[in-house]
Amino acid sequence: MSASAPPSSDLTPRQREILTLVQELGFTTIETLADRFGVSAQTVRREIIRLQAGNFLQRFHGGAGLASGGIRSAYAQKLTIAPEGKQRIGKAVADLVPPGASVFLDVGTTVEATARALLRKPGLRVVTASVSVAQIFCSGGVFDVVVTGGTTRGANGSLVGHAAITSIMGFRFDYAILGLGGFDDDGAPMDFDLEKIAVRQAAISRARRTIAVADHTKFEQVGTARVAAAEAFSLVVVDAEPPLPLREAWEHAGTNWLVA
Repeated sequence: MSASAPPSSDLTPRQREILTLVQELGFTTIETLADRFGVSAQTVRREIIRLQAGNFLQRFHGGAGLASGGIRSAYAQKLTIAPEGKQRIGKAVADLVPPGASVFLDVGTTVEATARALLRKPGLRVVTASVSVAQIFCSGGVFDVVVTGGTTRGANGSLVGHAAITSIMGFRFDYAILGLGGFDDDGAPMDFDLEKIAVRQAAISRARRTIAVADHTKFEQVGTARVAAAEAFSLVVVDAEPPLPLREAWEHAGTNWLVA
């Protein structure tokens, strides 16, 4: 008998986190998930079977991957999550960045919304590790954008690896604008891909101010690893009021936030 298919609103927190990991990484193993959640491999298999029944992911031998449509489908799905909130975040960040500033732009759909808002800002000096962000500026008639080297990773054209980090270390930014995948208990931004995290850490080290951008769906997410401590971020721009524990963690760290 096949498992019944749950609607997305009925997914448990663990199922949502499994789905987020698969969407970020493309594939993850049963062993990795069992270690992460502190449960048996059989428990993880049951979760994967239920998620596959809902066409959220595809079960493979030893793990789980993206459902048919692949990585590009997962990226397209992200574009439909909180689009108005991401637009508000982008406008709020653009209002903070003065004309002529030097800006590093990370990867991700919220950062892409910020890039669109920054098109109206004259004289920016932009460096990005995202092919998609570079395309946004080129489509908007802004062509003097520096794209880091590196290896492309994922459908959004993220650039990672030694070449990307070396390129970033040659610059000094007024602002680094970074996406993220979730938050640790102490409010520190987290993500799922260690290579993308390494690129973000390089950008933080070269920026006078670091701004994290996140829509409200990230409030309850926990990533694989920390990007940096909460105090490393000058500001977190979100599209809804954060839950009390997250606000208290940011207050303790001295990290400011702005609800767009």
